[in-house]
Amino acid sequence: MPFLDRLQRWAGERPDSTAVVVEGQRLGWEELRDAAARRVPAAPAVSVLSEENSLHFAAAFAAGVAGERQCAVLDPTWPQQLQDSITERIAETFRRAAPVTGHGRTDALTDELTDGPPDAPFLIGLTSGTTSVPKAFTRTRRSWQVSFDASIEFFGLTPEDRTLAPGPLAASLNLYALAECLYAGSEFHTLPKFDVGDVHAAVSHDGITRLVLIPTMLRLLSERGLAGGVDASGIRSIICAGSKLDARTLDAARRWAPNATIFEYYGASELSFVAGAGLQPGQQPRLGGTGIGRPFPGVELRILDGSGSPVPDGSDGNVCVRSGMVSDGYLWGDDGQALQCFDGWYTVGDQGYLSGGTLHLLGRRSDMIITAGTNVYPHEVELALASVPGVASAVAAGLADDLRGQRVVAAVVPSHGGVTAMQLKAGVEDVLARDKRPLEYFALTELPLTDRGKLSRQLLLDWITGHDPRARRLG
Repeated sequence: MPFLDRLQRWAGERPDSTAVVVEGQRLGWEELRDAAARRVPAAPAVSVLSEENSLHFAAAFAAGVAGERQCAVLDPTWPQQLQDSITERIAETFRRAAPVTGHGRTDALTDELTDGPPDAPFLIGLTSGTTSVPKAFTRTRRSWQVSFDASIEFFGLTPEDRTLAPGPLAASLNLYALAECLYAGSEFHTLPKFDVGDVHAAVSHDGITRLVLIPTMLRLLSERGLAGGVDASGIRSIICAGSKLDARTLDAARRWAPNATIFEYYGASELSFVAGAGLQPGQQPRLGGTGIGRPFPGVELRILDGSGSPVPDGSDGNVCVRSGMVSDGYLWGDDGQALQCFDGWYTVGDQGYLSGGTLHLLGRRSDMIITAGTNVYPHEVELALASVPGVASAVAAGLADDLRGQRVVAAVVPSHGGVTAMQLKAGVEDVLARDKRPLEYFALTELPLTDRGKLSRQLLLDWITGHDPRARRLG
């Protein structure tokens, strides 16, 4: 049962209370239940949902997972050709698995707004879109119920909270937040699209107590909120996913929302929640470190090498998980490396180590720099640089070197006032071991990003070797 039985419960217990709000438009629990129930009879066995954030989205998603139905949620900003390719791939996969009749319906489908069997898949998840078809995996209803129970306990979500997730519901972070609130009986807010002014208005006027978002959004909201005098004192928790918060973002968020516990966590779409920590109001953070926190409730962690053998405490290797939240595996796109299993322990290839029960996350093995026999993870270098005053953002990479194999280079986007190479060198001395420190520093006019907004270390190297004016060497 993911959340439909709970939706029925809240509709019966408090029908007129608000369930979902999208830019001031609201649906009560009874209205949401009825809107979803009306759509169930026409919902196919496997549906594809691709649309902007709306009240209709919430009802359509609920209907799309009723009974034994399965639903795939696509990003509506993906090219139409890519969406069509995914839709056809899904249809073909399920045609081979179980022939259907009519408009994609099977005789086993019910017309009731009820949850299907706990161990049956209900969600077809997709990795982030690229120019090729992304990988697709499935999740069971039970796995999401276990995830809900763990995240509600870890984040302290209550029915009195008002959660605002301003990003697209097509993203797993926000889709999960919607379903989590429906399960917990907690009010969920979103916007048709992310807009700083609209988020500030919601925080000021809608009694938002909880934010779910990515670090770049948090920095924008915090810095502009401080400049504009937007009162965020009513926010009690901020849940941030995507990457560890840098010093500038964390400082701005602490000042803008002084009463909020700021949660950072590590997870993956295929693994769900893994480990995290909450920084309480007034608590001093440890800047520049790689520690992400302790395991979520119900999660066991191990660090295993490439053959599945345990490594000594403090040594790095594959971050492996055993929990009831892990996905079923892939419908397509599995190359044998994306989700590996070592005797019941699952990993997506992220590297890290355990120290005193805390998980330290280093990054993907494919990003690793090998310099003079030392393994260096760019993520570790970037976190250290992000804690240096005068740095707005940082990126590190390995540049080919005849003597060392690769040498560590780093580039920063300076904040107001700028920063020198000497300041950067001094800033990482107490954080990074000598053989992990960058040998060259560059100042950037902008971050090297792909056309989909993802950080590209290869693009940084191209700028450096091509003497691109966007990357200026710091003496």
